[in-house]
Amino acid sequence: MSEDKLLLSSIAMDLKRVALGYYRKSDKMADRFLQEAIRRKNEINLEKVNISTKKLLQGLDKIVNENNDARAEDALMYSTLFQNAALK
Repeated sequence: MSEDKLLLSSIAMDLKRVALGYYRKSDKMADRFLQEAIRRKNEINLEKVNISTKKLLQGLDKIVNENNDARAEDALMYSTLFQNAALK
């Protein structure tokens, strides 16, 4: 597995934990995993990923400015999309 696919898989797992954390009202834990996902996103070389994955990575930052319910929904959606991108 390439390094970028490994990072995409890690982001997917972090975002899944974010969604579960917000649904369970564990905001502090969810915020920590969201920070981890953003940190991992910054480690990916955007020149090596395809255009759709690049757009997803760029859209990930908007989650930070949403309320907790919207963060949970978007984190779960992005988690699934990144998991699919990692499996391609």
